[in-house]
Amino acid sequence: MIFTYETERRTTSGTDVLDLTDEVAARLEDSGVREGQVLIFTPGSTAAVTTIEYEAGVVADLKRAIERLAPEDLHYDHDARWGDGNGYAHVRAALLGASLTVPVMEGRLVLGTWQQVVLLDFDNRGRQRRVIIQVRGD
Repeated sequence: MIFTYETERRTTSGTDVLDLTDEVAARLEDSGVREGQVLIFTPGSTAAVTTIEYEAGVVADLKRAIERLAPEDLHYDHDARWGDGNGYAHVRAALLGASLTVPVMEGRLVLGTWQQVVLLDFDNRGRQRRVIIQVRGD
């Protein structure tokens, strides 16, 4: 069976990192699936989904690492073409990816002790971000 849920998160104009773990776990529980997978996906080209230890120090470290990989203040051809100033956000999102799949065993997400599911929004303006949570299994 496949169960599809949708949630939304409001973001700011900075690099937001938002913990989705409890929401994903709740949707898994709602589905009743005991063995399978959960897909977490965010539509759009300036946001991403990944896992991290959701702790202030690690979140700050990740933000700095992303800034080093795709600095906001570089020239981006996207900005030159469209003038929206978020070329860096597109690159950052592409590097991390728009989706994540987590295994489900015995009705629980298979995550490490300190591992959480997070949504990252890189855009240069606040947005109402959609997140699709799709549970598949028995």
